[in-house]
Amino acid sequence: MSDLLTLMEVGGPVAALGGGAAYLRAQRPTAYWCTVGLPLSTARLLGSYGSVMEACGLTVAPSRFRALAVRATTRREVRPVPPRRGIIRPTSTGMRLRLRLAPGQEPADVAASAERLRHAWGVHAVYVSEIKPGVVELRLVGFDVLRRVRMPRRTAADFLKVPVALREDGTAFVRDYRAIPHQLTLGATLSGKSMYQRHLVAGLAPQRVALVGIDCKRGVELAPFAPRLSALATDPEQAAELLPVLLQLMEDRYDLIRARQGIASGTPDEEITSDIWGLPEAERPVPIVLFVDEVAELFMVATRKDEDRRDEMVTQLIRLAQLGRAAGIYLEVCGQRFGAELGKGATMLRAQLTGRVCHRVNDEASAKMALGDIAPEAVGAACAIAPERPGLAVVGDTSGGWSRVRTPYLSLGDAAAVCAQTADLVPNLPPLNRFRPAAPAQPADRPVSLVKPVPVSD
Repeated sequence: MSDLLTLMEVGGPVAALGGGAAYLRAQRPTAYWCTVGLPLSTARLLGSYGSVMEACGLTVAPSRFRALAVRATTRREVRPVPPRRGIIRPTSTGMRLRLRLAPGQEPADVAASAERLRHAWGVHAVYVSEIKPGVVELRLVGFDVLRRVRMPRRTAADFLKVPVALREDGTAFVRDYRAIPHQLTLGATLSGKSMYQRHLVAGLAPQRVALVGIDCKRGVELAPFAPRLSALATDPEQAAELLPVLLQLMEDRYDLIRARQGIASGTPDEEITSDIWGLPEAERPVPIVLFVDEVAELFMVATRKDEDRRDEMVTQLIRLAQLGRAAGIYLEVCGQRFGAELGKGATMLRAQLTGRVCHRVNDEASAKMALGDIAPEAVGAACAIAPERPGLAVVGDTSGGWSRVRTPYLSLGDAAAVCAQTADLVPNLPPLNRFRPAAPAQPADRPVSLVKPVPVSD
């Protein structure tokens, strides 16, 4: 009996701790990492750092002075020297530490051993980035942060910068329109493409930006954001009328820039500009972000008349993509496929879209359309996205870099509420007034009955 009581006293708390840890690992991975995973991984890293670096081939022979000093003081064997390790900085999703590379090493050597380091230290992933010549940073991720997306509390949100998704290394993916003016977003049905677009609209709504939409699905995607939109076209006919107006706005802004360049010779150099951002704030026109949903609908034709209209619209889109950046006009083009089979001008338009976001697609050819010309190795990653993870995407740009991201869930009602609350921020652009959609009437909090109550008689 005493043995049973002893077993219960010892085994009960152990079982409770084990069950609690298993629950945290499955349901609260952040809490599990902070309480269990981080101490274990830190101890494993500190205890095996030298041997792991040697096994990965990241050590070098010690200097002659170091070898002589070791033999003179300890008389033990001189071992190879690993990169000098900096302070371990814990985070809510992993840890970071910097390494000072030894002479003869390069960041590619550490990056090639990232998978070995992941297994040796028991973490989910290891990412290597160069800080400065001779110094690299290891970002260790303790668990799969893309399984349940939680955006970091501190993000680089700023004017024309929208934190829209979470990267696989635990950092925020920020859509920066000043750095990457135009972007192409591809994805099959239910892949999370619309969720990505909602985050962009909700992030831009509180900013001093004009939002313009072309939604050829009769406005089902962008119409809920009508209170914040400056213009909305819901079919190709309306788009054919809206695009020339945007082109005229662009040309007027170029005239404003040229007028500024034609100033007197005594004007300081910093006041001479080639885009709207060099203009004084009082003269600077408001930026315009154009959302094009289901871009393939603008390319499809049924008659000869539609073909002429299609060619004109494609030419106008290409001009906006080529010249719009300096005028403060940015493009967000979305669709399921975007290749040469759409018709003349499709490939040329795609080449002007610097940023690329590829959600789950139905075939490898669609992934190649989005990423094949900028990051061929990312095509396989895009094709491996499972249907059970909507919102997961591969992002890349013309620099060749790419990474996996996932957007957190945002309901259509919440995004529409943000647009309704910021409706007073819609800028005054008279040429776009005739395209501005009618905002739906807001229902009263408590419906008032118009029927006069009748008292019940005895």
